[in-house]
Amino acid sequence: MKSSVRRIAAPLTALVLAAALGSCGGSDSGSSAKKSVTLWMYPVIADQAASDAYWKEVETDFEAANSGIDLKIEAQPWAKREEKVSAAFSGKKGPDVLLMIPDQIPQYVANGSLTPVDDVVAPEKDKFLPAAIPGLTVDGKVYGVPIYHTVTTTMYNKTALTKAGISKPPETWDEIKTAAPKLKAAGFSTLDYSASPEATLNLNFYPLLWQAGGKVFADDGKSVAFNQPPGVDALTFLKTLWDEDAIPRSALTNGNVLADQPMGKGQVAMGFTNTAADAATVAKTWGAGNVEIGAPLTGKKQAGYGIPGGLVLNAASANTDAGKKFLSFMIQPAQLDALSKASGFFSPRTDTAVKPADATAQKFADALQYAVPGEPNPAARQIMSLLATEIQAVLTGKKQPQQALNDAAKQSNDLLARQR
Repeated sequence: MKSSVRRIAAPLTALVLAAALGSCGGSDSGSSAKKSVTLWMYPVIADQAASDAYWKEVETDFEAANSGIDLKIEAQPWAKREEKVSAAFSGKKGPDVLLMIPDQIPQYVANGSLTPVDDVVAPEKDKFLPAAIPGLTVDGKVYGVPIYHTVTTTMYNKTALTKAGISKPPETWDEIKTAAPKLKAAGFSTLDYSASPEATLNLNFYPLLWQAGGKVFADDGKSVAFNQPPGVDALTFLKTLWDEDAIPRSALTNGNVLADQPMGKGQVAMGFTNTAADAATVAKTWGAGNVEIGAPLTGKKQAGYGIPGGLVLNAASANTDAGKKFLSFMIQPAQLDALSKASGFFSPRTDTAVKPADATAQKFADALQYAVPGEPNPAARQIMSLLATEIQAVLTGKKQPQQALNDAAKQSNDLLARQR
């Protein structure tokens, strides 16, 4: 067993990078019979000491249960993650196992870099949250095992609602539209929104699309579906609020930032894709007693955004069986409950022993059942950029919703056709 978690610093020298990229499938030079599994892990546990302690225990316990396997944990930075992973996979190298989120996986499935792990999750499949396994699935095959789960939901500024004479926080689109004039008269915007092209649509437009009953992609993934009636409804709802000054004008340049923006300053009554960290942030400026957490909004249906973080298996690994043993070990309650406590994220399992720390945490936990893990597609991030530009055109009055969505759909479908 190695004595400590290995930490790869950034920026890496060419020599260290070459060594790291060459780690896949290796075994200890001193013992040809002993297999090794290398894990690239990212700082999902923000506190460094807690992270070191957690992964040290994982290493110790896994090797104790699997004496023929040496687990090598290499702590990686978030910075330049995509570049490093792409470089490793393109050279058929890299770690045996690493962390990915849903919108990263499809591109690596498409180029043959990942191995399906259906057999690993099959015995435990009915013990996971609704979005956990689907979020790590591509074309009917599971490519990641969930180790944590995020969630977003609605957050209200009780001071703003009270000053506007609103006793019941708006929970539906219709209630938001009714509340908007009252809030404007009281000097507040109604809904926080981030319309910057750099902002992920998973935290602004897509939840509205899902609430309208729509989808980003057609079922076969070969075309987009956001320009169908539900998409028009979602964008029209957004445009209506914009025209009524119910959304801050700073939304055009806001990239999902809360602090030092109107919402963080207490000038907006509610946000609809907020995290537990957001709640902690505004508690300092609004006062903890003025923060209220609600359920995800309801349009035609109720939906929010939340994703699983999953461990994937490198198709170039020379130790696939050992890698799968590690994945199976990691999705057991003991490991996931401990990770949840250390990281503050939720366990992806429904049989977790970790209870929410307080009423606010409980509200976020309640929202997990409505979490949609995005819509993975190899072109997902490029299509976000195309659609975000058209949404801005609607907000600034240059286009009508249907026209903008059709224009984005044409560009997106052309892109998807080129990638087939």
